[in-house]
Amino acid sequence: MRKQIPTQLIVGLGILIVGGGIVGGEYFLVKWYPHHTEAVKAATLRPVPYKNDSLGIEMQVAAGFNKRVESFAGGVRIYAPRFWSIAPSITLTVQPNPDQTAEFTPQVLAKWQTQGVTEDIPRYHFERTRLNNRDAVLIRQYKERAMLLTVRIISPDRIVEADCTPGRANEDLYMQACDESLRTITVAGPESPPPVSPGVMELTPAGRLTAKP
Repeated sequence: MRKQIPTQLIVGLGILIVGGGIVGGEYFLVKWYPHHTEAVKAATLRPVPYKNDSLGIEMQVAAGFNKRVESFAGGVRIYAPRFWSIAPSITLTVQPNPDQTAEFTPQVLAKWQTQGVTEDIPRYHFERTRLNNRDAVLIRQYKERAMLLTVRIISPDRIVEADCTPGRANEDLYMQACDESLRTITVAGPESPPPVSPGVMELTPAGRLTAKP
């Protein structure tokens, strides 16, 4: 005659297993996961020096992008490949500045400032600023199912455009990586004179332009 396992023993083992699972899950959520998240963030945002003499630029690229580099006529793409997904990437292009001006014209600024409203672009935000003593604009928008940060920088010699997208990667983390990377771009060539127009221009939700000192 087979001996049956006591019900109390089964219940006790069940309680022990469930309790162990709860303790393990609590450790995962409270102890391990936050440290893991911070480690991933630090590894992604770690700045890596990048210099391209042919384009005349230097910058600190977040390590999360810095897996492969592909050059093409007039530019370069820095990205981290993803299988079956859109890769986080930074694309840099450079063109000559035929006018040899150190600031963007009011006409082109007005176009960029109002583009989000006139074209009804989701999550559009325009900012005019200076990056490493160059006149620059930053444009954030939702495009092709992903966020996109575009930085345009002008110098007397050249105009640099940098497009950065998180692709399908963590949007908050990689948009921070985009912002921190693109703000470090230094453009070679003669120094730009002091600005004559407001340092920062922003487009308010109502469509009115505001200047910041």
